[in-house]
Amino acid sequence: MNIDLVTLVVYDYDAAIHFFVDSVGFDLVEDSPAENSDGDRKRWVVVRPPGAKTGILLARTDGQQQASVVGKQAGGRVAFFLRVDDFDTAYRRMSSAGVRFVESPRSESYGRVAVFLDCVGNRWDLLGPD
Repeated sequence: MNIDLVTLVVYDYDAAIHFFVDSVGFDLVEDSPAENSDGDRKRWVVVRPPGAKTGILLARTDGQQQASVVGKQAGGRVAFFLRVDDFDTAYRRMSSAGVRFVESPRSESYGRVAVFLDCVGNRWDLLGPD
């Protein structure tokens, strides 16, 4: 058993793809036309860290209820955790690509960590070895 996808609600597919692929370094796994239950056009967009099994389904908002959770999917807490093998290289690359870090890197008992915001404002931990 494994988790295949988690959904991240975004305002715009292309902006989210740009952020995750160009700024964070994920792979674009799928970008296919689709329809919602009302027959409206949408896209099925999946990004994933290179080599990872679990991906993120980028879901464009559909209505006010979904729009109200964009950037607040965990109520202001860190929602997602991205583990890397080389923390310093990932931090420098992401910073230079425009990723907004809201906390400076620090060392904890579990390794190095820095908090960043995704393209819609959700908080992520960048994690790596000490």
